[in-house]
Amino acid sequence: MSGILSDTVSYLTTGSNWSGTADVDGLGLLIGQHLEYTVIAVAIAAVIAVPLGLLVGHTGKGEVVVVGLVNVMRSLPTLGLLLLFILWMGLGLTPTMIALILLGIPPMLAGAYSGVANVDRIVVDASRAMGLSELQVLLRVELPNALPLILGGLRNATLQIVATAAIAAYAGLGGLGRPIFDGLATYDYPPMIAGSLLVTILALVLDSLLAGLVWLSMPGTGRLRPAPTLVRG
Repeated sequence: MSGILSDTVSYLTTGSNWSGTADVDGLGLLIGQHLEYTVIAVAIAAVIAVPLGLLVGHTGKGEVVVVGLVNVMRSLPTLGLLLLFILWMGLGLTPTMIALILLGIPPMLAGAYSGVANVDRIVVDASRAMGLSELQVLLRVELPNALPLILGGLRNATLQIVATAAIAAYAGLGGLGRPIFDGLATYDYPPMIAGSLLVTILALVLDSLLAGLVWLSMPGTGRLRPAPTLVRG
């Protein structure tokens, strides 16, 4: 065991493993690819899930459908979906992105919906009574109050996606799954452990950054969370 650990440390501290060779991508490039897959998947999932969650939370229509959809999508096996999409579409970025996007939608949808739905109804009714339109109520009252839960959903989705993006190697792509799966195929443990360790570190760094955003959006910090305005607009 100590030999494997020392070999892993040696692997991580060898410059050629970071810069890469003509045949093998370096760890620096693989980290960049992993981040790229994560950012693309999170961004597309947010574009789909957040507006839908805000709409359902604001109108109260389709709540049962949204809750059921979230529960169903959370139970879907991401690797199984990826293999299915590969059989359908072939290897490449598209099946990987679809699988990761489907993984990221449920937590962001749930965060946006529950954030708006749980805003104090007295505040919402007061804003309507003061003449704000429904869009103004959503954007100027409900959204600022729902921001911590929305960012919490974004945080959960990002953590899940960055931890799962290693499956991109199954689709013939790069990312930190490449040393993991290549090492698994050849019983070469140092690259496997190094890849897993780097995925863990990357996930912890992103989670810490987003945890900071969630904290800044909480009531009382006075930074990201503007006070809702009830002025006739």
